[in-house]
Amino acid sequence: MTTVLSIGTTHPWNVAGVGLDMRVAAELGVRVLTVVTAVSAQDANGIHALEGVSPQTVRAQFDALPLAGVSAVRVGALTSPEAVREIAAVLRKLYDVPAVVDPVLGATRGGQFADAATLEAIRRELIALPNVILTPNIPEASALLEGREIDRNGLADAARALLHLGSRAVLLTGGHLSGNPVDALATADAIDLFSGTRLVHDMRGSGCVLAMALAVELADGHDLRSAVQHARVFVRKKIESAWQFGELRVAY
Repeated sequence: MTTVLSIGTTHPWNVAGVGLDMRVAAELGVRVLTVVTAVSAQDANGIHALEGVSPQTVRAQFDALPLAGVSAVRVGALTSPEAVREIAAVLRKLYDVPAVVDPVLGATRGGQFADAATLEAIRRELIALPNVILTPNIPEASALLEGREIDRNGLADAARALLHLGSRAVLLTGGHLSGNPVDALATADAIDLFSGTRLVHDMRGSGCVLAMALAVELADGHDLRSAVQHARVFVRKKIESAWQFGELRVAY
């Protein structure tokens, strides 16, 4: 069975983070391995507590896994430079395995995962790796580009600027833009724009769903552009069918 490695932070509701990754993987028919880098206490009002796992325990989790069987990696919210460095060290060893990095910096309803030092480590040590496919939204892209303002006309240029930080590809999602959303996929060869009509509803964890679905598509051997197309269709279907759980609309 195809195996994807999910790395990141827990959410007690499992509507984001590694718990949501397991739900996506189960639906798409792949096995998922997990490395937890932080434990969070979150609800519909945002983050109430956050505790990082020690670098030694992060490393021990990697050492306990059959990494030779991993076909793709999905990296989510990270909370310390030390965790970033441990993950980067592993991704360097898995140099031929695609790694989808979703640079989650804060929770939708409030609270931060990454401080300035962690953001800098992500910028310099993680997304500079040549097997990384980076999937930021507009606020995350702006933070990675040191506060650059990004509008609809500048979406492609921002994706190119992120690509210059070293990754294999950048999928910059434009859901935060007004009007119908547009996503920009930047590679060394081209910029592809993917557009669609704006859906009426939103959904907690949409970025996590997109990143994990993309990792699964790449693990299954699809080329990058096809993988992006399939992942976008999957997340749109989840948004359309999202249901109310407490005070959040969620995929599962």
